[in-house]
Amino acid sequence: MYKPKMQLTKEQLAILNGSEGEIKAKVMETLVRFGDIFNASKLVKVTHGKGHLVTSFGISMLKPIFNTMDKINNAGLTVKEGFTMDPRPVDFKNVPCNLLDKIIYSKVLYSTQKKYEEQLLKAGLKNKDDFSCTCYLKEVGNTPKEGDVLSWAESSAVVYANSVLGARVNRNSGMLDLFGSIVGYVPYFGLLTDEGRKATWKIVLKTTKLPEAQILGSTIGIKVMEEVPYVYGLDKYLGHEINDDVISYLKDFGAATASNGAVGLYHIDGLTPEAKKKKESLIAPNAKEYVIDDAELERIYNSYPIMWKNKNALPSLCFIGCPHLTLNQLITWSHRITEGLKETGKTKVQVKTVFTAAPQVVEAFKKYPEYQALINTKATISSICPLMYTSNPLTKKRNLATCSNKLRTYSMARFYKENDLLNIIIGKEGK
Repeated sequence: MYKPKMQLTKEQLAILNGSEGEIKAKVMETLVRFGDIFNASKLVKVTHGKGHLVTSFGISMLKPIFNTMDKINNAGLTVKEGFTMDPRPVDFKNVPCNLLDKIIYSKVLYSTQKKYEEQLLKAGLKNKDDFSCTCYLKEVGNTPKEGDVLSWAESSAVVYANSVLGARVNRNSGMLDLFGSIVGYVPYFGLLTDEGRKATWKIVLKTTKLPEAQILGSTIGIKVMEEVPYVYGLDKYLGHEINDDVISYLKDFGAATASNGAVGLYHIDGLTPEAKKKKESLIAPNAKEYVIDDAELERIYNSYPIMWKNKNALPSLCFIGCPHLTLNQLITWSHRITEGLKETGKTKVQVKTVFTAAPQVVEAFKKYPEYQALINTKATISSICPLMYTSNPLTKKRNLATCSNKLRTYSMARFYKENDLLNIIIGKEGK
């Protein structure tokens, strides 16, 4: 029997010792061992009970996960308030796939997807459409309140919840997210603590205009890695209230800090909730300083590798939406593409282009005229995870393009600034 280093309540200790069954005891032991590794002092209650799970794909090599899920299902363990999931891995209708692609995705890579989703439903997945990395958007509805303690994974969702919503959650790995939601407790350390939420970097923004979110986030993530940055100067461009435009910007900014580094929390002076309340008291003593100007952003952008065999080739497929797009972004992109095509005298996109967004966001978008306008350009809209698409080895021979720093980092996709990618899509520039 495992003897925890942390202090447990009588209820928690009873679960660990098997009062609610062998499988729940093992779930609890895993959480306690995890917390002990990071010197957590205790377990704290999850106050936002709806979880978010990062492992959304039934990839055949994850047999230990499926075996664990069977044990959880057989023991009758569920997440009472349910959970949302990261995006599904495939969409044959809206994402270009040839016959060989379909065979690889359905028979080789994700052959256990159907069975895995059945396991998830038994464990507490309430809605078959709850598959998106942007679970916190109002259309999806898994939106914690400031101060809530979560049991989530997915780096871009975690950094958003911590930073923009003011909730508290560590960067958990797959299955730990589910375990904490089942038991209702998580280890108290890191970003759950006041001390762990203090900034150890002061980022001073001295740009001449609002930086592209993906590039600014990448620049900060590369520099600070897993530490907490406090950013000065961004409120000059974004204002001091969280609105639809700010949500879209900070979503992409945070995802880039989390994927190009390992940031789980950032503070924006005068804008994010903790920074507005606590201000510079959030900055730890002896915090390091990093000044970012236009030249520094350009230096980082120019450092991104181009892994295409022919670096002068045109893209064969563009992905826009990693993490998933907001409704505001879908509307904006529709305007940009339709107006751009009018300018070039064309009616259809010149490169196959896939926009990705949560199923609920896509349904909301369908109520706007911009939806049909975008579809008329022969662009498509999906709720796929673009990263999962690139797990197919055949995609490595294709020239994938994106304006997502997360997708660039985890695949061979080439990163373009948004305006440059737009020009390629509408045929305004050769490359």
